[in-house]
Amino acid sequence: MTVYSRIAGTGSYLPAQRVTNDDLAQKVETSDEWIATRTGIRARHFAAEGELSSDLALKAVEAAIASAGIAREEIDLLIVATTTPDHTFPSTATVLQNKLGVYGFPAFDIQAVCAGFIYALTIADQFIRSGTAKCAVVVGAETFSHILNWQDRTTCVLFGDGAGAVVLKASEEPGILASKLHADGRYKDILNVPGRIKNGAIDGDPWVYMDGGAVFKFAVRALSDVAVETLALAGMEKSQVDWLVPHQANIRIIESTAKHLHLSMDKVIVTVDQHGNTSAASIPLALDEGIRSGRIQRGQTLMLEGIGGGFTWGAALIKY
Repeated sequence: MTVYSRIAGTGSYLPAQRVTNDDLAQKVETSDEWIATRTGIRARHFAAEGELSSDLALKAVEAAIASAGIAREEIDLLIVATTTPDHTFPSTATVLQNKLGVYGFPAFDIQAVCAGFIYALTIADQFIRSGTAKCAVVVGAETFSHILNWQDRTTCVLFGDGAGAVVLKASEEPGILASKLHADGRYKDILNVPGRIKNGAIDGDPWVYMDGGAVFKFAVRALSDVAVETLALAGMEKSQVDWLVPHQANIRIIESTAKHLHLSMDKVIVTVDQHGNTSAASIPLALDEGIRSGRIQRGQTLMLEGIGGGFTWGAALIKY
């Protein structure tokens, strides 16, 4: 019998502190119009003092577990995609495992920035297809507010904090139909945090740096191409996609990808206006929003895709 993985449940969590563009304009030389016209962002959420990525992840996982109707003891794989881990080590996944109160199964982090959730989902799918796992939890969780430079208005207005999670279960019915991952380290310098911890101090710049124009051009091309590649792997056509659930970085990039897939924007889950760019959390946050709002229905075909620093990018075609 062929084994597949299917999404059994989804969950998400946003920190309580909601920050609008007007709020940011009180501390940064910017405006709601400047941010919204360039990015589509109107608001984002920031973690409270002392609130870590594992804390956000825990809330999202608890919601996903409830949605899937499983017991915590059924989990046999935990993967956390994050750019903002609680510690240098141990992994945020092991911290989360302890907070969940279930132990013994593999738990590890994936660092692929904004493409991290697609990477983690693809890995979990392979674990289940191989028979190594039967019930996997995949989480994207970020506290990007911890690495924002409030002197750089071109980046600090873009990002937010949050977490999203899915429960993947082994199934006789196809769920993840195809996925495709890419990376190209030649572009590592156009979006990064160049600093590091060395000898008890920060060596270099610890803040997010981005060449916005270069990132935009790369993202538009890469996301369009990887969507076509993934459809080809599944032997499907653009017309068979019911929903696009993209990484939420910039409304212009999202619109460009939708146009390439011949999808109207009413078939795209958009949360960037209220969440900002939550990096590895953005796709599962958008997916959960689409499902809980009733727009995404069982049996529909979804294209999930994301791109992040590295550069890393990928897509997954899913029968929900």
